[in-house]
Parts: sequence; structure tokens; C-alpha cells
Amino acid sequence: MDEFTAMSRVRNARSARLATADADGVPHVVPIVFAVADMHTLVAAIDHKPKTTYNLKRLRNIVVRPEVSILVDHYEDDWSRLWWVRLDGTARVEADDQLRKQHLGPLIAKYRQYLERPPRGPVIIVEIKTVRSWNADEAL
Repeated sequence: MDEFTAMSRVRNARSARLATADADGVPHVVPIVFAVADMHTLVAAIDHKPKTTYNLKRLRNIVVRPEVSILVDHYEDDWSRLWWVRLDGTARVEADDQLRKQHLGPLIAKYRQYLERPPRGPVIIVEIKTVRSWNADEAL
């Protein structure tokens, strides 16, 4: 699949998985909601869904090791329609309230829940370096 098609599928997806690693290289994968801000930038935020703290492992990992992967995929029982897109990039955590709010627009536009209750936690900004993808109909 070409990069334009891959990014179109990413833009329309409602969730993904964010993979980070700690200083020792131990992986950590969590589901996220996200928005594509532009062809090279993806944003996610720590929102109001129940968490015990904003001091989350994914945020600590990004600070010490900013390389991340984001996996968006589609599954259905008709395996000819399977696909995945992996975005590899460099992430940063924005906690400053004024700067954080500058990145919320794409998330609020994508998720009505955020229109009603904007995220108050840090924002993860990913600069996309590579886009890799696969879909089943190419494999046939």
C-alpha cells in the first residue's frame, strides 16, 4: 500500500497501540486514541478516562527514550481485508498548559468526547519518521 493510502487509513482509524521502551529497552504497549495533525505529526493526550496518576509509564519512557512505534490495524473474519500500518517516530511530552492546548485541536475535531471534555493531561506529539504498511490483498 502506498504512503498516501496508509496515512488515509490511519487518519480514519479510531484507536491504535503506542509502543515505548524504558531506559533498559523493556517494551511497554498501550492502546491510545490519536489524531493526525499533518502528514508528519500525530498527537495523543492523557485524558479523563480513569487513571491513578498522570505520571504514566508511557510518558516516563518517552522522556528517557523518545523513539516510539504506533500500530494501527484492521481485522475482520474475511482475511482478504486485513491491513496494518506502523508509524515509527520520535515523541515528546508536552505538559506546559499553554503549549499543550495548541496541540489539542485535531483531537477535539476527531473525538466528540473531547469537545465536551478536553484532555487535561500531557500531550504526546510524535514526529513520524517512517510509515510501513501491509494489506492482505497485496499478499495474494
